Amino acid sequence: MRLLLLTFCLLTCLVSKAQETGSVVGKLTDKEMNNDPLPFANVLIKGTTKGTTSDFDGLYEIANLEPGTYTVVFSYVGYETVEIPNVAIVAGKVTTINVPMAANEGMMLDEIVITTVTRKDSETALLLDQKKAVEMKTAIGAQELARKGVSDVATAVTKTTGISKQEGSGSVFVRGLGDRYNVTTMNGLPLPTNNPSRKNIDLDIFSTDIVEYIGIDKTYNAKNYGDFAGANIDISSKNYKGSGFLQLGVGTGINTEAIGESDFYLNDGPDVYGFYTNDYPDFPLNNYNYTTSWDRESAPTPIVTSLSLSGGDSYTLGEQSKLSFFAVGTFDNDYKYKEGVARGSTSPSGLIAKDFDYTSYEYSTNSTLMANIGYTIGRSSIKYNSLYVNTSTQKQQEYNGVINVFDYAPEGGGLIQRGTFERTSLFVNQLLGDHKIGEQLEVNWGASYNTVESSIPNRKQTTLSPDDWDEPNGPKSFRRSISNSDNHRFYQDLTEDELAANLSATYKFKKNEDDLYDGKLTVGYSGRFKEVDFEATQFNFNINTRNNDGSTIPQPIITDPYNLDAYFTQENLNAGLFSLSTFRGNANNPIALQPQTYNGNQDIHAAYTNLEYAFNPKFTLIAGLRVEQINQSIDWSTSIDPAGDSNEFEKTEFLPALSLKYELNDKQNLKFAASKTYTLPQFKERALFLFEDVTTTYTGNPSLYASTDYNFDLKWEMFPNSSEIISLGVFGKYIENPINEITINSASNVISYVNSGDWAKAYGVELEVRKDLFATEKDTEDSVLKTVLSAGFNASYVNTNQELNPDKIIEETTAAGFPLSVNFSNEEDGLTGASDLLLNGDISFSKDYSKNKNITTTIAYNYFSDRIYALGVQGKGNLVDKGFGSLDFIAKAQLNENIRIGLSAKNILNPTVERFQDEQDVTVLSYKRGANVKLSLSYNF
Repeated sequence: MRLLLLTFCLLTCLVSKAQETGSVVGKLTDKEMNNDPLPFANVLIKGTTKGTTSDFDGLYEIANLEPGTYTVVFSYVGYETVEIPNVAIVAGKVTTINVPMAANEGMMLDEIVITTVTRKDSETALLLDQKKAVEMKTAIGAQELARKGVSDVATAVTKTTGISKQEGSGSVFVRGLGDRYNVTTMNGLPLPTNNPSRKNIDLDIFSTDIVEYIGIDKTYNAKNYGDFAGANIDISSKNYKGSGFLQLGVGTGINTEAIGESDFYLNDGPDVYGFYTNDYPDFPLNNYNYTTSWDRESAPTPIVTSLSLSGGDSYTLGEQSKLSFFAVGTFDNDYKYKEGVARGSTSPSGLIAKDFDYTSYEYSTNSTLMANIGYTIGRSSIKYNSLYVNTSTQKQQEYNGVINVFDYAPEGGGLIQRGTFERTSLFVNQLLGDHKIGEQLEVNWGASYNTVESSIPNRKQTTLSPDDWDEPNGPKSFRRSISNSDNHRFYQDLTEDELAANLSATYKFKKNEDDLYDGKLTVGYSGRFKEVDFEATQFNFNINTRNNDGSTIPQPIITDPYNLDAYFTQENLNAGLFSLSTFRGNANNPIALQPQTYNGNQDIHAAYTNLEYAFNPKFTLIAGLRVEQINQSIDWSTSIDPAGDSNEFEKTEFLPALSLKYELNDKQNLKFAASKTYTLPQFKERALFLFEDVTTTYTGNPSLYASTDYNFDLKWEMFPNSSEIISLGVFGKYIENPINEITINSASNVISYVNSGDWAKAYGVELEVRKDLFATEKDTEDSVLKTVLSAGFNASYVNTNQELNPDKIIEETTAAGFPLSVNFSNEEDGLTGASDLLLNGDISFSKDYSKNKNITTTIAYNYFSDRIYALGVQGKGNLVDKGFGSLDFIAKAQLNENIRIGLSAKNILNPTVERFQDEQDVTVLSYKRGANVKLSLSYNF
């Protein structure tokens, strides 16, 4: 009875208190977006610290207001501030104010106190976009990238579910599907490649300084190009709309493996900024007149540095127009040192043909300049983007050991040195437009011209073997050189130019009782026109051991293998110790200096339509159809086909796509998607060009043709609040005539590309959880101070399998006139690059101490399980990359209005990177990447 009386008294007091105060509630909508709900807008009772923000659905509530008359202020960065005066609050009553908010025509931020600023690239805003979308998509924005200390786009996308990065490159695998199955765009327009053997540009050349967010669409939409099965990765460049700012950033750091070397060596020639160019000298087959050394050179202490300068501003021009601009320039460098083993493939009996101790000194640079300018007038906007990226990688690699167990240095003691400099320059220009015509029609268009130049100027390789085979550690010479290409200088240039255009019109129809449109019909056109020009020249330094009369030419002993400039001289050339030639012959051949070339053209015209229709507030459909006309042609003249040839194919693809969304309730969605797509081969994969690495040789296959892909997805999503998500999805893919990289039957184990079977399958499950473990807020006079402990976790399990059919390969390549044969170790196997298990986890703590003083710390972990690097042939096992985990720590602190500092430690566990041959259980590659520790400082002027 006492308990009932106490409960009754408590309820009475609460009711009495509620009756003494009132509240204001309502909904905020976006007038520019068909009156869609506007989340995260600020609502403030002017003259007080009472306020709130609108939720996912644009709803807000401020309770416990004393009776009286107030001015309520509604604001959102980039939108016009609305003040509603004389709002009467009555005890025990609820006052409702619904406000449609328009694009900013002159914000009055100085008249109010903004307690919360939520940008459209924030984690909560991107989660809202994911919740509202009918398609299955995800995104990672600038806010999350900063929190996790991510500096490049390749690493950024690996923080999302089901994506891993290929070690040593900027290529990624999505749900077990590699480079050829993915698409890379910027602001919806395609990007060229910087690597002749890849479809996509390396994502690690893009600094996150230029990124507003990265959108990742794992399901196909008819507005995207159909050469897709893994993901469309779209980089949305920064677009500034606020008041003027200028920010300077500097940083420095070390790699623990590189800094541990007392001497760090690089190549002669390239500078520290990465803009080096070099061409071969005049009369290169008649004289020795190279100006760069063969030998490694001592480099500066390997200290990492970074520098960035960014700024932007916006101006109101008249009543309905606005001009904004943003620009950023950055420079970063990096040092790596790798030490371990490098071996050729092992025979079924366990015989290792090549067996080296391996060291690599590496130095890389990234210089980025980006600027954009945007103009808005009324309901139309135009934006111009310009991006220039120059990246370089310099490697000094040394291989000590058995060069070839069948030929020379069979007992060890051989030494191969290779010095490589690779430079890529990317120039992107885009013009984008968006026009809202009346209430129902919107037109979007975009055009881009991109060019990329990738060069390897003056790669140098030398091969020494023991002069006395019984003493591998004794003196060395060139006496036992077998192949003319053992000692060479190599020059390669790739240029890719691409023009692309998008045009679409969207018409809204059937307005419902909520004054919203149930239907949207979109029609559009896309075109991309690509030209690729590739040329390479290799100068072989042929070691002469016999005269024309058969007499022996004695080769001098090399007492210092790091002073080969003493051997390769004009005097020794005149003495006949070596001679010069290309793959086309020596100076006596008039075409000897003609480079190996291939040239390609690819034109794609596409028309598409999309219908989006909401049958009721809970169930929405998007049905689309895209028709693409594809023409790809290539011609070549190379060392293995000097006369040259050409190849062309045309194809028309009809690509349907379907997406369904059912809202189980206000916080839960169920989504389904199905589509048909295709996968094109790349130019280098079809050109008869021979590319030689130290342990691997590649050649193209002109009979290669496109694969057909069928994609299915089902996903459940729950959004407990604005910063949280729980999702579970399943997916499946069926690929007809999959393309694989395989070792063909040959004496030198050459790798080529084939349609390896009739089918391949991939299916799996994905889980994502993002949760606030602890959160508090404290009101002050000028801000709301928050303390948040949050955690994120995502995992994917993928199972892949494919048919491997050697008879199919022989039949198809022979019919096309380019016969290839291969003996697979297995009749079925997994897809290359596919890890069964991928894990990402992070825990973040953030605390506000005052309006301009806060700290954020994050611990992030990433893991991938074993994945096939190359399929086994001729009884050999698969080459498998061993799985490992990476642990990172990031801390950032804002000290005052102007100064921010940061500390990051990446790859703290520093596991061994290892590749092994599974049947023989032999390690063929191993090294440690080292931990990267960096300090950063930024200052806002």
